[in-house]
This record gives sequence, C-alpha cells and structure tokens, in this order.
Amino acid sequence: MLAITDIEKTFFAGTVNERRALAGLSLRLEEGDFVTIIGSNGAGKSTLLNAISGRYTVDSGSIEIDGRRVNRLKEFQRAKYIGRVFQDPMAGTAPTLTIEENLALALRRGTARGLGPSRSRAQRERFREELRTLELGLEDRLGAKVGLLSGGQRQALSLLMSGFTHPSILLLDEHTAALDPQRAALVTDLTERIVSQGGLTTLMVTHNMEQALRLGNRLVMMHEGRIVFEAGEEQKKGLTVPALLAEFAKIKGAQLDDRALLA
Repeated sequence: MLAITDIEKTFFAGTVNERRALAGLSLRLEEGDFVTIIGSNGAGKSTLLNAISGRYTVDSGSIEIDGRRVNRLKEFQRAKYIGRVFQDPMAGTAPTLTIEENLALALRRGTARGLGPSRSRAQRERFREELRTLELGLEDRLGAKVGLLSGGQRQALSLLMSGFTHPSILLLDEHTAALDPQRAALVTDLTERIVSQGGLTTLMVTHNMEQALRLGNRLVMMHEGRIVFEAGEEQKKGLTVPALLAEFAKIKGAQLDDRALLA
C-alpha cells in the first residue's frame, strides 16, 4: 500500500530558476493496484517517482509505504520496500557483473550483506527458472556479463530483478521509451505478466497513451505538479486516446494531438 498526502517539492527555491515540481499532490494505492501516469514533459511524473524512492526529499507532506512513514528514510533504506525500472536500460543493472551476480544482488536488496557464499545451487536453479519465463534464452547465459546484452534484454532483466523480492511498490519510469517497437512490445507484455502474477502494487509513468490505457486498473493525468484527472477501473475501461486528449485540452485550453501532449 502507498499513501501520498499533500507532498510539495520545489527546485532552486528563492532563485530566478525556481520551479515547483510537486504542488500538494495526494495519491493512494491499495495493495495490488496498478496505476498508470501520463502528462506532458515537466508535469512532475518522474519527480513523483523520485520522491517515493527517496532520491528526492519532499519539502512537505507525507509518504507512507505499508503504513510506515518513510519521509526520513534514505534511498538505500527504502530499497527493501521498492523495486524500480528506469527509462535507461543501462541504469537498472551492473554491466561489469554477470547475469547471475546481478540476480544475486537483487535477491538480497534491502538486507544486510555479511560474509559467506553469495549463491547456492538452489539459488542458481531459481535464477534459471525465473530467466526462463523471459523467453530470451538468458537462463543458459548466467555467466555472461550484463554489459553484453541488448537494451531490450537488459530492460527485461531489470524488470525481473525489480520484482524478485515482491516489493511493496514497483515503480516503472517510462521503462519502454528507449526501446525499439519490437522490444518495447516484449517488455510491455512482460510487465503485464510479472505484475499480474506477482500481484504487485505498481505505479508506471508513460508517454504512450495506448500503453497507459492497456495496462493497469487506474489512470491519472498530471499537469504542473498536480493530478488533474483520474480514472478508476470502470471508467478506464471506456477511455480512448481521443478522450484523454480532450481531457488534457480542458487543462491547456487548446486543441491537442498526441504529439502536443508529449511536447
């Protein structure tokens, strides 16, 4: 469960470059919710995810995960609750380590790392089984350096790793945007499967409105650091891309197409 209450975040406060990125934003996700977030560039979408993960400290307001207020926790301390996949396929894995080593690190996320063997035969078998679900042949490449994988393979691996320990909240930050259409479709399908099978509570930022409508049970639209439109499960089923553009046009006061929404 994730509860965000009236959070504020301003960058460069008191200077000519002052920018209010989050403006009293509130959002609540119950266990198993999958919420997609859309909005124009600069709407505060990635800032919201960074605030949840602890990369940014909010100026005011409250962030709770599973009933615990995490405002004072550092990013590494929140890692035990949060899984995250970034837009850049290179950001979620260690390129100089092997697939097996990356998976071992993911398995121990948020736990104390003492001395002793990092991997057992049982763990290796689990890794192979998990990788087999990706249908990319990576289960036969445990010793391969992750830096040798394609962007799509690395993003699929990041997604698998992020859900390894069943995090309280999974954050997906435009995680298919940097991939070619074929790989993006593969990772989108994989996202749907991993979230559904794991019952993961998920918050996904995307610029792809068709993807935002296809995935998840709820949708929110952000603008200037606020949530300006929200659709629950039943309303979301009847939404279309033109309907979303019309909602955004109400905010901007102009006729828009999908290209304008991304500008």
